[in-house]
Amino acid sequence: MSYNTSAVGSGSRNTTRTFEFGRTHVVRPKGKHQTTIVWLHGLGDKGSSWSQILETLPLPNIKWICPTAPTRPVAIFGGFPCTAWFDVGDISEDAPDDLEGLDASATHVANLLSTEPADIKLGVGGFSMGAATALYSATCHILGQYGNGNLYPVNLSAVVGLSGWLPCSRTLRSQIERSEEAARRAASLPILLCHGSGDDVVAHKHGERSAQALSSAGFRNLTFRSYNGLGHYTIPEEMDEFCNWLTARLGLDGSWS
Repeated sequence: MSYNTSAVGSGSRNTTRTFEFGRTHVVRPKGKHQTTIVWLHGLGDKGSSWSQILETLPLPNIKWICPTAPTRPVAIFGGFPCTAWFDVGDISEDAPDDLEGLDASATHVANLLSTEPADIKLGVGGFSMGAATALYSATCHILGQYGNGNLYPVNLSAVVGLSGWLPCSRTLRSQIERSEEAARRAASLPILLCHGSGDDVVAHKHGERSAQALSSAGFRNLTFRSYNGLGHYTIPEEMDEFCNWLTARLGLDGSWS
């Protein structure tokens, strides 16, 4: 699937980029379908890697949709192309934000969720850069629009970020404070953030600062979990917490029919 977007450059000329998303992998619910979650992989990865992990989790009521990011030049790799949800030159919440890429990926996520049945709860989550994109999608939901001003079309019930960071954190609080509706949504949206203290790719401090930025912006239903010594990967303890949190926040009953 492709997504076309245009942006005004430093002069008067318009530039257009087309983002070609890769293959999407779907893990069907083993029991009664109650929730659909789009799960986003990390930089340089693909959707199939996480679909294999998510398929093993004891969450029979969740349908997982695992898309693959576009292959694109990435500044942090000196312009070398790899799968990436947006361009990034420095992995932190203080880095310049590629709004065009973020909007394209958040739109792709929303499009994947928009065809789900009306009685199904919707969520988004991810790992590393995927977590950053999931959190950006959460802010679009809260504000009711993408960074480019287009309306955000889906209602999110849960957001999960593992070993990630929050893009556009510098302006989030002021944006939410301008809207009572955004403040109400922020206060009620369940978010789980998990981060390892030994992460040498996305440092723990970036995850911690992202949690603080969300909290100060009015996200009251926020859980932040630190894992001592954990690097840039997942462990069973983290995945157990992940499963328990989703079950509680989404009211999953484990039913099979």
